[in-house]
Amino acid sequence: MITGTERVLEILDPADGSRVGTVPMASDAEVDAAVVEARRQSTDWARTPAAERGAAVKAAAKALRDAADELARINCSETGKPVDESLGGILAGAGTLEQYAELGPLRGGRTLLGDPDATDLMVPEPRGVVVALTPWNDPVAVACGLIGAALVTGNTVVHKPSERCPHTGARLGQLLAEALPQGVLQTVQGDGSVGAALAARNDVDVTAHVGSTAAGRSIAAAAAATGAKALLENGGNDPLIVDEDVDPVWAAGQAALGAFANSGQICVAVERIYVHRAVADPFLSALVAEAQSRVLAPLVDRRHRESVHQQVRQAVDNGAVLLTGGELPDDPGAHYPATVLTSCSPELDVMRTETFGPVAPVTVVDSFGDALRLAADDDYGLAATVLTGSQANAQRAWRELPVGTVKINAVFGGAPGGAAQPRRASGAGFGYGPELLDEMSQLKVVHWEPAPAH
Repeated sequence: MITGTERVLEILDPADGSRVGTVPMASDAEVDAAVVEARRQSTDWARTPAAERGAAVKAAAKALRDAADELARINCSETGKPVDESLGGILAGAGTLEQYAELGPLRGGRTLLGDPDATDLMVPEPRGVVVALTPWNDPVAVACGLIGAALVTGNTVVHKPSERCPHTGARLGQLLAEALPQGVLQTVQGDGSVGAALAARNDVDVTAHVGSTAAGRSIAAAAAATGAKALLENGGNDPLIVDEDVDPVWAAGQAALGAFANSGQICVAVERIYVHRAVADPFLSALVAEAQSRVLAPLVDRRHRESVHQQVRQAVDNGAVLLTGGELPDDPGAHYPATVLTSCSPELDVMRTETFGPVAPVTVVDSFGDALRLAADDDYGLAATVLTGSQANAQRAWRELPVGTVKINAVFGGAPGGAAQPRRASGAGFGYGPELLDEMSQLKVVHWEPAPAH
């Protein structure tokens, strides 16, 4: 929350409501100074040999690994994410920095086959100043991806972490910056108004954002006005399809994992479920049992919990059947139970928008084709999961679903190095993987002919 007139972020522990601390929001002058300094340092950093940039990022990764336990405790206190899960995200972030530190120096341009007396090149260059606006649900891993890719390609970075985890963002920024030249990476704190101020600047070259669709659309509009590149991973409303030929108990386990992991606060969480009528009853029974067996970490704060609860109440008030959960606990924290709804019509908020909480809304369908049609009828385009034993249905699904990632028979997983482009309201551009290095670069064509003899 923001308190008083001093623009201070006050953070409460979502587990018990106790006060974690306060962090001052950056003033307009501090935002200006951060971007000006990033611009001032950008020329020297771009000229730094790629191997040296990679070595600096690798040193930053080591500093992060050395302080991982401390940072995990800070993250847990601010967001409620358990320490072991927080630690996993931090180590993943360090691993991402190390990967980019290795990949960055290996990237090259292209030579073109033109006139044999001339030299023709396509050369990647840094874009300049990158603003990274990162979320609270996996704050270190996401930030390390954007920051690491920007730095190894020769860009300087101004990072604004989420206002829901400013202590985590501050400590992360300190750890990484100590391994880098002065001013190459800076951290500014604040709410959405600070992010908007950064995105609106004419001296920013890239605004990279992971967060809500509303914020992403605002950033896209700002980038259209300034000419900056907007790299956006917005919200998702990922469907799960359960075909008639799968084990309904196994399918319920997959659905529960997708809907309830990290209390549903994952970009690619299962947000809506379409189950074939042939297996609907045993699937729902098993899903309810899964929900009732889980003790979840709290949501990030009570404001977010109220948003989740409002979607559940709206669904019930409009005909959905509450099978388990859906009640506000009587405690000072921000806990919310694993919740299962059925008889969910397509117009309900839980089916049309991103709930981002531990809610599994289910619609029973008469055919795989019906499930595929309903799953595709959505404004978002982040990811989808299909549980089926039919090769034909699997092939049809991955070809027809208008999303960036399709997972067959597993809600999570995938080979390292994969990168997807979100679609429609879910954003644009590669936000991770080797392709993110290309997003942080721009190509220059060089045509060089010898001067005539004098």
